[in-house]
Amino acid sequence: MTRKFSGTATAAAAFVSVVASCTVTSAQTALPSSLVYLRDVDATIAHDIRYATSNNFTGKPLPGYDAAECVLTREAATALRLVQADLAASNRALKVYDCYRPERAARAMAQWSQDSKDSAATKPFFPNIDKRNLFALGYIARVSRHSTGTAIDLTMIEKDAALTPAFDAAAGYGPCTGPATARAPDNSVDMGTGYDCLDPRSHNNVDKLLPEQHQRRMALVAAMRKRGFSNYFREWWHFTFAGGGAAQHYDVPIRPRSGR
Repeated sequence: MTRKFSGTATAAAAFVSVVASCTVTSAQTALPSSLVYLRDVDATIAHDIRYATSNNFTGKPLPGYDAAECVLTREAATALRLVQADLAASNRALKVYDCYRPERAARAMAQWSQDSKDSAATKPFFPNIDKRNLFALGYIARVSRHSTGTAIDLTMIEKDAALTPAFDAAAGYGPCTGPATARAPDNSVDMGTGYDCLDPRSHNNVDKLLPEQHQRRMALVAAMRKRGFSNYFREWWHFTFAGGGAAQHYDVPIRPRSGR
């Protein structure tokens, strides 16, 4: 039997369909309940979210970084708060560079690496390596734990550190492997290379560091390990939180904190 619908019923059905469609779209762009803004857990941890700016190895903000905010799983954010408290005794504090990374940003990194074009503004991040080899050498991942909210890139700063001077893309900064005074500006303690320095000098087992640079790296690794984070040996700044159960990858954009 064929059922006939009145114009009113058809319009009502169409309205329900539109509402359902909007709900699905909203759900796809809303932050999952398992992820939180780090500022809501510990507002004292400094933020320098590089992929929301042009101060990164691609030379431009990455898709999905609609706000310069650190987002993590609640368990990872809570553990990071403990690290911050631990560092207070040595008059140091944390500064985060990258936290949750939408999968669309990881895809953009992959596309960038296969582009044969290069620029003087981005080469200081990988002064000794062809960018087409960065994935093969393990410096960038096509599928990243960052997209689960359990990985984080960070460093240490002195508690009374001044704000980082503004980044100038046209300034012609020296390579990330050079002296801190010649690199792009950063208010962190000197770890021997800049952040996101895609080079063997960023490995934690490298032997070409000054004693104080090596000591700082090891101090950061120890502080993070104490609270459940493990370091990626190729990058002194990259840590993954082991707790919190199975990790799910996300592609929702990072939006400004609601009401802020």
